[in-house]
Amino acid sequence: MATLRLFATIRVAAGTGKDTVPGHTVGDVIDAATERYGDTFAELVPICRIWLNGTPADRDTAVTDTDEVALLPPVSGG
Repeated sequence: MATLRLFATIRVAAGTGKDTVPGHTVGDVIDAATERYGDTFAELVPICRIWLNGTPADRDTAVTDTDEVALLPPVSGG
């Protein structure tokens, strides 16, 4: 199971910043997390950047149990 790291608004939607989630690809991990965390989480996923071990990734990228998938929504500051 890969480690899923969540930041900003998607972290709030999930109620946690870190979890372990099953899947063979980044997409599998995101789909399992969406099922676990529900509609608000699902609405935020499309606007998030996806990173695998600190590198941009897409849904088809393979993952292993030692990998970390991160979802980063857009943020703004002032």
